[in-house]
Amino acid sequence: MNVPENLRYAESHEWILIEGDTGTVGITDHAQAELTDIVFAEPPAIGKTFRAGAVAAVVESVKAASDIYTPVSGEIVGRNPAIEANPALLNTDPFGEGWIFKIRLSDPVEATALKDPAAYRAQIAG
Repeated sequence: MNVPENLRYAESHEWILIEGDTGTVGITDHAQAELTDIVFAEPPAIGKTFRAGAVAAVVESVKAASDIYTPVSGEIVGRNPAIEANPALLNTDPFGEGWIFKIRLSDPVEATALKDPAAYRAQIAG
C-alpha cells in the first residue's frame, strides 16, 4: 500500500495530510483492517466546527460502529461523497479515495502533537 510519508497520525488511528491551512483526514490501514468490511460511512457536515479529539464522523462495519475523531480543531470544509456511495473505499483505498473529510485548521500548532509515521508504526506494533 502506498502511504505518503508526510502524514501525521492520531492515537485513535486517524491520519491527516496537512496542506497549507487545510488537512485531509481518513482512517489508517490498521483501523480499516480491524473494522473489516465497512458498509456505512457518514462524514461530517460542511461548516461544522470541532475541537481536536471530538467525534466528527461515523463508520459501520459488519462487526461494529466506530466513531472517527478529528485529529485537530477546525471547520469542516469538505466531505467525501464517494465513501457514502461506496463505503468499501475505506477498506480498499484508506489513504487515497477513501479519505473522509477536509478540515481548515484553527490552530496549526495542534498538529505538532500528532505522531509521525515511525511513532505510529511503533504504536500499532505493540
